Amino acid sequence: MKTITGLWLSAIMLCLGGAVRAQSYAETALLFSRTAPGGTARIQAMGGAQVSLGGDISLAASNPAGLGMYNRSEVALTLGTLVTKNTADYFDNRTQTNQSRFNIPSFGLAFSSSKQGAVVSGTFGVSFTRLNDFNSRMVYSGQNPNSSLIDYFIEDATGQPPTQFSLPVPAGVRDNSNSLTRLAYDNYLIGEASILSPPGPDTEYFTDIQGIPLQQEEIQTQGGQNQWSFGYGVNVKDRVFLGGSLGIVSLTYESQKTFREDFVNEPLGFFELRENLDIRGSGVNINFGAIARPVDFIQVGLSFSTPTWYSLSENYNASMSSQWKNFEYLPGLFLNNEFSELDPIFTDYSLQSPWRLRVGSSFFIGKSGFVTVDVEQVNFAKAKYSSNTLGVDFSADNEDVRNAYHSTTTIRAGGEFRHEKFRFRAGYFFMPDPYRNEQNGIDQKRTGFTGGIGYRSSPVYVDLAAVFSQQSFGYRPYTVNLPTNPLATVGQSGTQIMVTVGYTF
Repeated sequence: MKTITGLWLSAIMLCLGGAVRAQSYAETALLFSRTAPGGTARIQAMGGAQVSLGGDISLAASNPAGLGMYNRSEVALTLGTLVTKNTADYFDNRTQTNQSRFNIPSFGLAFSSSKQGAVVSGTFGVSFTRLNDFNSRMVYSGQNPNSSLIDYFIEDATGQPPTQFSLPVPAGVRDNSNSLTRLAYDNYLIGEASILSPPGPDTEYFTDIQGIPLQQEEIQTQGGQNQWSFGYGVNVKDRVFLGGSLGIVSLTYESQKTFREDFVNEPLGFFELRENLDIRGSGVNINFGAIARPVDFIQVGLSFSTPTWYSLSENYNASMSSQWKNFEYLPGLFLNNEFSELDPIFTDYSLQSPWRLRVGSSFFIGKSGFVTVDVEQVNFAKAKYSSNTLGVDFSADNEDVRNAYHSTTTIRAGGEFRHEKFRFRAGYFFMPDPYRNEQNGIDQKRTGFTGGIGYRSSPVYVDLAAVFSQQSFGYRPYTVNLPTNPLATVGQSGTQIMVTVGYTF
C-alpha cells in the first residue's frame, strides 16, 4: 500500500468525501496517551516516582492518597524551561535543531485539617500538572537519489480518470477532490497521459520532472496537555492513607509542516507542500489510591486512573506552491508560479485513552533518606475513538490502534539523601516501546536520568531539579512501490530544568 506516512505525517483517506488528514488517528492516540512523569521538582528529581510517597501536591494527580500525609497546609509553584534537541540523519546528511521554551510544570494548594478518632487528618488538594509538552522543532534534508514525492502522487492517482479531482465525482470514481494528490495535479506536477502525444489512457499519469530532488522538511509542533486535579486524602491512624481525585485535562496540539523539493536543470525550480493540523479539546478522569505503612521504614502504594474521556475538535488544511521556469506545459499554457489549497477540514470526535495502574514501594533509612520505586502498567491498544458525526466511522482507526500497540510497563526509581536542611536526589525512568512491532528497525523507548537538590526551612522550601531524557524514532515522509523508501533517523533529547518554591502554613 502506498502512503504518505511517518511520526508526524501520514495522509489517510477519511469518510469525508476523500478528505486528507495530516496525521493518522492511531498516531494521535499514542501521542495523547503516552504522558511523561510530571510533578514538582522534588518528584521530578527522583525519576517521577511518587506512588508510595506523600506530602507532595503532585500526588493529587497520580495517587491522591498521598494527600492524607499532609499535617499542615501548603502552596507550591514550579517554574521550568525545556530545551529539546533533534538530530536527523537523511541520505548521509545530518541536521540538528534546538528549541527552548519556558513552562509551568506544576502548581498546587493543599488545605489540611485535623480530625478526631481513627481518621487523624484530612487534606483537600488542588493541583495543576503538565502531562505532555508538544513544543518541538525538527528539520531533515538530503539529496534523494531514489524517488520524489511526485512518485507517490502518480501512484495514488493511477487507475482513476482526472474526474477524481473535481466535484461532483462520478459514480465509481475514487474521490480525490480534497487530497494532497489533487494539489499536485493542480500544480501540474502530475498530469493524465491522455494529453501526451501520442496520447495514453486517461487513468495513467506522468510528470515532466525527472531529476534527483533535494528534499527538506521542517516540522514545528506546539501545545501540551495540562491537568487540574481536585483531590481529597485521609490519614487513618498514621498507617493507612486513602484518597480520590477528579482530573480535568485541557489539550492543545498544533503541527505546522513544510515539505520542499528543489531541482536543478529541470523545468521546475521547486515545489512546497504546507500542512497545518490543530487539535483542541478537554477530558476528564478519576483517580483512586491507597498507601499503607505496615512498619515505620516501609510504605507501599497503589493507584488506579480511569481512562481520560476526551472531546476533541480538529482543523486541518494544506496548500502547495510551485515555481516553474516559464515552462510550456501545453500549447499556449506557460507555467510560472502555481498555487492550490484544500478546503479546510473540521472534525469533532471523542477519544478514550487507556487506564493506568500504578504500584510503588518506598524504603526509609532512618532520618537519612529513602529510596522509592514505581511500576506503571498501560495498554496503549485500549485507546478508542468514537464520533456522532454522520459519515465519520472510526472502526478502521480503532483496529489500527489495536494492531499497532501493546501493553507496557514503565519503571521509575529514585532516592533522597538528607543532610540537615538539605536534600540531595537522583532518579531514573524507563518507558518501553509502545509499538507491538518495532518501527523502521528502531526501538522507540524513552529513558531519562534525573537529579536535584532541595533546602527545607519552615515555612519556606526550595527544590531544584534537572531531567535529561532521550528517545529515537524513524520518520518516513512517504512510501512508494520501490525497494528503497526514504527514512530519516531521528534522535531526540530533552533537558528540563525546574525549580519549586513552596510555603507551608
